[in-house]
Amino acid sequence: MSKIADGIVRFRWPIIFGFLALAVVFGLQVPKAEINSDMKSQLPPGMESRVNTDAIDEIFGGTEMLMVLVHSDDVLAPETLERVKNLSRQMKRVKGVDKVLSLFELKNIKSGEGAMVVEPAVSRIPRTPGEREELRQEIRGNDMVFGSVVSEDFTLTAVIALLKTDVSDDFIVSEVRRLLEENPGPEEVSLGGLPYTRFEVSESIQRDLSRLLPLGLLIMLIFLFVCFRQVRGVVLPFIVVVMSIAFSMGMISLLGWKIQVITVLLPVMLIAIANDYGIHLIAKYQEYNTDGNPYSNKDLAKYVFSSLSRPVVLTGLTSAAGMLCLLGHIIIPARELSVLAALGILFALTASLLFIPAVLSLLPKARPVVKAGDASRRKRTFERLLGFLGFQVTAFPKAIIFVSLTLAVVTSVGIFFVVIDTDPSNYYMPDHPVARSADLVNEYLGGAQNISVVFEGDIKDPRVMQKIDAMEQELLGWPDVGNTSSIARVVRQMSRALYDSDEDGYDRIPDTRNAVAQYFELYSMSGDPDDFEKMVDFPYEHAMITARLKTSSTKKLDAILGKIDKMVMDDPDVKLVGGFGAILLELAIGVVNGQILSLILAILVVGALLMLLFRSPAAGAIAAIPLAISMAVLFGLMGFFGIELNIATALLSSIMIGVGVDYTIHYLWRYREERRRGKEPDDAVKITLTTTGRGIIFNALSVVIGFGVLMSSGFMPVRFFGFLIVVSILSCLIGALVLIPALCLVLRPRFLEPKAP
Repeated sequence: MSKIADGIVRFRWPIIFGFLALAVVFGLQVPKAEINSDMKSQLPPGMESRVNTDAIDEIFGGTEMLMVLVHSDDVLAPETLERVKNLSRQMKRVKGVDKVLSLFELKNIKSGEGAMVVEPAVSRIPRTPGEREELRQEIRGNDMVFGSVVSEDFTLTAVIALLKTDVSDDFIVSEVRRLLEENPGPEEVSLGGLPYTRFEVSESIQRDLSRLLPLGLLIMLIFLFVCFRQVRGVVLPFIVVVMSIAFSMGMISLLGWKIQVITVLLPVMLIAIANDYGIHLIAKYQEYNTDGNPYSNKDLAKYVFSSLSRPVVLTGLTSAAGMLCLLGHIIIPARELSVLAALGILFALTASLLFIPAVLSLLPKARPVVKAGDASRRKRTFERLLGFLGFQVTAFPKAIIFVSLTLAVVTSVGIFFVVIDTDPSNYYMPDHPVARSADLVNEYLGGAQNISVVFEGDIKDPRVMQKIDAMEQELLGWPDVGNTSSIARVVRQMSRALYDSDEDGYDRIPDTRNAVAQYFELYSMSGDPDDFEKMVDFPYEHAMITARLKTSSTKKLDAILGKIDKMVMDDPDVKLVGGFGAILLELAIGVVNGQILSLILAILVVGALLMLLFRSPAAGAIAAIPLAISMAVLFGLMGFFGIELNIATALLSSIMIGVGVDYTIHYLWRYREERRRGKEPDDAVKITLTTTGRGIIFNALSVVIGFGVLMSSGFMPVRFFGFLIVVSILSCLIGALVLIPALCLVLRPRFLEPKAP
C-alpha cells in the first residue's frame, strides 16, 4: 500500500485533472437523457401480459384511453350537455385520437316503426324537465352508455379519447387541456386514464430531479461542515459526490436507457452513499492531524490512504455488490438502477482513495480541529456519549443480545401484513388529480383498470357469440368488476330493438349465423360498423370482452385473473388474455420475486466478501446477525404502518445490506487492530467506539440525511422509501455500535483474536 500511496503523491496532478475531466465529459451527457413513464416498458418484452396486450393492440388498434371527466349535479342539464358536445366533437379532430366515446358519439339502438333505428345516445339536447327525464330513461336502457360514460346517478359523464399507438402523452394532454380552456363551464372537470397518469409521472420526475438534487447537496454541505468544521472536510467529499452523480447520470444516455420513476432515487442515493468513503478519510486525517504532530501534508495523505484503503475498498465493494444484486429483479428499471448506482459507487470509491489524498498532499496542513487540552464542549459531549455506550456494552453484552433478538421476533410479526401495490395512481396522495380521477372512475364509471379476453374464430357463429355472452355475464356478477363491453352485449341490445319483451328473440343471441349476420346488416343501414371496431375486427374473426375493474389490489387482481384462467383453460376459442390489469399483476409478482432473489444474492455476496476480507466464515455469520435483525425491523414496520411493497420499496433490502454492512466492517477492522495491539476485549471495544465509532456515526448520519431528502418527493413510494431507508440505516448503525461489540465480547470469534506468537 505504501507504494500506491507514494504513486498518488507523485502523480497527484494527473489524478486530479483526470477525475475532473471524466466528470465533465459524462456530465455533458446528462441533458441528453430522455424520460420514460410507461409502466408496460418496465416489464421484459417477453413477459406474457405484455406480449398479449401488445397483440390485442395490434388486432383492435390502440386501446389506451384519455378521459375527460365532467362532474356536476346533473350532467343532463342543457349547459352541461352543450359543453360535453363541443368537447367530444372537437376532440375527434385532434391528431392522434382514433375514436371518441361520449354521450354524443356512442349509439342508442332502439325500435322505430318495426325496424332497428341507430341514433346517438343523445341526439338532441333536452330543453324541458320532461324531455330531460325521457332522455334519462332512454340512457338507463342503453347498455353501451349507462355506467360506462355516464354514472348511474347522472352526476358524472366522460368524454373518452381512444388513442392511436404512436401519439405522445405530452401532445395529447396539452391538446385536451387547450380544448378545456376553449370550452369553459361551471362543471368540475378532471383528466384520467393511463396517458394522463404517465404525463403526470413524467412531470413529477422532472420536478423531483430539479428539487431533490440541489436540496440534497445543500443539506450534505451543511452536514459535512457540522461534522468536520474544516473547508477541506466539506469540499473534498462534496466534489467526489458531484463527480459521481455526473458520471452515473451521464451513463444513462450512453447506455441507451431512459430516466424512469425509480431513477429519481439515483442522485439522492449517491449523495447519501458516495461521500461515505471521503468521510472516513477526512475523519482519519483529523485523527492523525493532532496538535503538534510532526507529519507533513504529504505524510498525512499517505497515512490516510494506507490505513483505510483496505476497509474502504471492501465497504465500497459491498455497497456496489448490494446494488448489483438488484439485477435479479425482473423489473427493468430496477436492473438499470442497480448498474448505474454500482458504477457511481465504484467511481466514488476510486475518487475518494485517489483524488482526495492527491488534493490533501497539495494543500498545506490544516489547523487541528481540536487542540490538545482545549476540547470544546461539543467534543467532550460526543466523546462522553461514545464512552457511555462502550461502558454499557461491556457491562451488559448478553442482555443486549437478548433484547436485540426479542425486538427482531416481535417486529417480524408485521411481515405477515405487508401488501403489494404497483398501481401508478397510488404514486400520489389521495387529493392529487391522478388519484382523484382514478377514484371517480372506480366509483362511478366501472373502474380504472381493465382486463381483456380475446376470442378467435367465426364470431358470427351463435356458438361463439353465446360463449362470449356467457363469459361476460359471469364477469358482471363478480363484485370487483364494475362494467363490461363486448359485441355479444351489442347483439342482445339489437334483439331488444327488434323484438317485443314477450317474444322469444328478445334480449338474447340468435340461434343461427344468418340471423346474427342479419342483425349487423340492419345496424349498418342506420349506423356505422366502425362503432364496433374496439369489440370485433371487420373480418369478424376476433372479438374482445373488456372488463373494467374497480380495484388495483394485487390480491384481488390475482383472484380475478385466476378465475378467468380457469374459465378459458383448454378453450380453443380463446386466443388472448391481457390488459393493464394483467400487466399490473405480473409487475407485482415480479416485484416480490425480485425482492426475494436480490435479498438472497445480497446476503450471499456480502457474506462471501466479508469471509474473504477476514479469512473466516465466522465473519460473514456475525455480520449477518445485525443485518437480519434490521431486515426484520424494516419489513415488520412496513406491515404495521401499512406501507406497500412497490417498485421503489422493493429495492430496500439490497441497498440496506450493501450500505449497512459498511459500519460492521469498519468496527470489526478497528477492533481486530486493537486486539492485535494487546488490548483486552473490553478495552478494545471502548477504544474502537471512541475512535472509529466517530467516523461510523458520521457515515451513517450522512446516509440518513441524504436519503431523508426523499421524504419530500412528489411520489408516495419514493417518500416511503426515504423513510424506510432512514429507519433501516439507523437500525444497522445501532447494530454495528451495540450488537456487534456485544457479540464480539460473548462469542470471542477467533478471527478477531490476537495471532499466536
